[in-house]
Amino acid sequence: MDLSDATWTDVRDSEAELAVVPVGSTEQHGPHAPLGTDVLTAEAVADAGCERIDREVVRAPAIPVGVAEEHRQFPGTMWVSPDTFRSYVRESVESLFSHGFDRVVLVNGHGGNVDALREAGARLTRDGNEETYAVPFTWFEAVGDHSSDMGHGGPLETALLREVAPELVREERVDEASADAADGWGEWVSYANLAYDSAAFSDNGVVGDPREGSAERGEELLELAAAALARLLEAVAERDVSRPERR
Repeated sequence: MDLSDATWTDVRDSEAELAVVPVGSTEQHGPHAPLGTDVLTAEAVADAGCERIDREVVRAPAIPVGVAEEHRQFPGTMWVSPDTFRSYVRESVESLFSHGFDRVVLVNGHGGNVDALREAGARLTRDGNEETYAVPFTWFEAVGDHSSDMGHGGPLETALLREVAPELVREERVDEASADAADGWGEWVSYANLAYDSAAFSDNGVVGDPREGSAERGEELLELAAAALARLLEAVAERDVSRPERR
């Protein structure tokens, strides 16, 4: 059930206890990919994962702005502080809890959200009642060997976009995006990243070669991520979420 399309009476009559919340970002993804890439990919994976399990799941609207100040030099990028983001996610999920959707998976499409989502999930679980539980899932961490090619606006995101929203990829700019892309994320010395912002090491915001992101690869990525999410949803639905006793 998609909350955006449902009526309140549909929700009242639902027997679902499990919900997913797509979480993304509105930020630069190079000259060829849309600012909403992280939202689009998170939504696509969330929907595909829900379709693969035989139980009712509520799909909440996506959270479209995240922790993305590292892209602030690129026009169109939006961001909030980690504190604001964690609070917004936490309160959004608490509203789902209040309606009986006690188990929530946050389906994430943006690397900058990862730490904050883990903290939000822990806080929601620790501070909630004995039935409530929330856990984050980041799709590009769940695609096997492909994960090492993640980059930014690079092969994985371009591939998944070509599969789920091909009309939004500016194909005539892919060669340009590739030519000016950085090889890796950051500037590393002695295991320390010297760069705080993506503009410090990538002129056009791209990391990795988007030419390696074919639609066929995108199809495989969607299948891998959706299958992983489906397994997680089943595990969350069946999990004993009672709190450990004090030792």
